[in-house]
Amino acid sequence: MTGARTRTRLDRVRASATVAKLGLQRIEDELGGEIGAQELAEILRELHHEDRRQDGVFGCLARLLTVAAQAAGRIEPDRDGEMSCPLQEAAALITDNAGLQTYCATRALDPQGEST
Repeated sequence: MTGARTRTRLDRVRASATVAKLGLQRIEDELGGEIGAQELAEILRELHHEDRRQDGVFGCLARLLTVAAQAAGRIEPDRDGEMSCPLQEAAALITDNAGLQTYCATRALDPQGEST
C-alpha cells in the first residue's frame, strides 16, 4: 500500500514539476526576444514580488524547499539537521541572495517603477 501511495505521490509531483517547468520555459522564451528595460523590470517584479516576496516565484520555491526541509526533519533518525539544514539553507539563499540580486537588477532597469 505504501509503495503504491508513494508512486502516486511521485507521479503527482512529477506532473506538477512538468507544469512548472513549462511555465518557466514560456517566461524564458518571452525574455529571448527584443525587450526594453522597463518591460524586463516588470517581468522581474512578477518573479520576485518586491512587496510580497512570498507571492513571487522565488518565494514559492523557497517555501517548497522549507516544506521539504520540514519533511526531512521529521524523518531524520537523530534529528541532527543533516538532511533538513541544507534544504533550509537553500531556501534562505533563494530568498536572501537571488531575491536581493533580482531586486537590485530591477531597480537598475527601472528605478521609477518600484511603486507600480
